[in-house]
Amino acid sequence: MTVLTWIILFTLFGAILSVLGASLVLFLPKKIISKALPFSVSFATGALLSVSFVGLIPHALEEVGVGNFHTLSMTILAGLLFFFTLEKLVLWRHCHHDDCEGHVDVNAHSHKSAGTLILVGDTVHNFVDGILIAAAFLTDIHLGVVTALAVTTHEIPQEIGDFAILLQSGFTRKKAIIYNMISSVATLVGGLLAYFWLADFEHILPYILAFAAASFIYIAVADLIPTLHKRVNLAAAIEQISLILAGIFLIAWLHSFIH
Repeated sequence: MTVLTWIILFTLFGAILSVLGASLVLFLPKKIISKALPFSVSFATGALLSVSFVGLIPHALEEVGVGNFHTLSMTILAGLLFFFTLEKLVLWRHCHHDDCEGHVDVNAHSHKSAGTLILVGDTVHNFVDGILIAAAFLTDIHLGVVTALAVTTHEIPQEIGDFAILLQSGFTRKKAIIYNMISSVATLVGGLLAYFWLADFEHILPYILAFAAASFIYIAVADLIPTLHKRVNLAAAIEQISLILAGIFLIAWLHSFIH
């Protein structure tokens, strides 16, 4: 298969799984979803950190050469600051539970503007994810596969939480699904645009990979991990650490196995 085919398949794969995951809100009891989400968030945390430190950053370092290590590390730092600023502007907010200050306190007030804001943020997020996936595939097919899988692991719990909030913000189930599907298509659009644009600028690919790593690290450390800290008992800690390690080792194993 060509690189373009890989990009199309995996951006569509992630988009479809995200929509299917979000649709679980329609069929599963709220109690089951609330119990399942912490497991998926823990696993996603490990997967995102693993693909950053095992895949993206090492590949970026190999591409730039010794003389540009400093510039690459500054790119990661700039990426972290960028995503912090973006989240501060409420354009990028990942939430995995119903009562989320970043989105809206849905139990206190429910209105469509909150749901619209979520859709805008998710569309931007999905578009950037498409660019990051394409950049990984343009660097190495194996890296593209594990990057796309890591993106999917955090997309599903995020979309479930966002979908539930859309429903509580006044959207009908049908409209919530349709808008969620439209938002997910942005991943494919981002991947296609990146393929045709980045193919002519191979020298900046390592910095795109570093930026992608910053994105995943920020999501894991600034958003997912604080969510996990809300459960403080020993059993929860053991469960979370085990699932984080499972996410880390699965991505590391996939990366090694595919190579």
